[in-house]
Amino acid sequence: MRITLIHALKHSIAPIEAAFAQSWPDARLMNLLDDSLSADLARDGKLSDAMTERFLALGDYAAATGADAILFTCSAFGPCIEAVARAHAPMPVLKPNEAMIEQAITMGRRIGLLSTFPPTLASMPPEFPASVEIVPKLAEGALAALDRGDRATHDRLIVEASRDLRDCDVIALAQFSIAATAPLVGEATGKRVVTTPDSAVAKLKTLLGMN
Repeated sequence: MRITLIHALKHSIAPIEAAFAQSWPDARLMNLLDDSLSADLARDGKLSDAMTERFLALGDYAAATGADAILFTCSAFGPCIEAVARAHAPMPVLKPNEAMIEQAITMGRRIGLLSTFPPTLASMPPEFPASVEIVPKLAEGALAALDRGDRATHDRLIVEASRDLRDCDVIALAQFSIAATAPLVGEATGKRVVTTPDSAVAKLKTLLGMN
């Protein structure tokens, strides 16, 4: 199976490749990176029709290369990804967080949503059902630390921010780029933690009949 991974942050590539290596090593992966997507969204502050067209172009390219499925790895672009999914149905086209959301809502009603990218905290909460309460939390400065190669500060800021979510039933790490901090967040908060890469790989395997 050929899985196209489409990234808006370079930091998302290693976590999803690690998840595939662990859970589905036989999958053939193709990486497409356009880090101007996240930069332009941060600048504009909202999604636009032009942004959706860019995503549709990426989806068309992936399909033309023979992809069996597409997984987007940046969680701030939900409506754009939904447009790609409609354009290429019935091929599986997954938002990065949909499998994690499905998992998180089975684990409690009050869900802490931790992110290092502000637009994610605007776009992602509406994807949860109304039956749960979302408590958004930004780990301010963490993404900038990661951009300059300071992973220790990145991880420390995430752990510090996570302590504000200790009254939640479960903590959802909203981005692929922060998945590796799950054990640290769990230790700091005493809460169960769910991440996007592992749940996304598991859902893709199911959709493609590989379980």
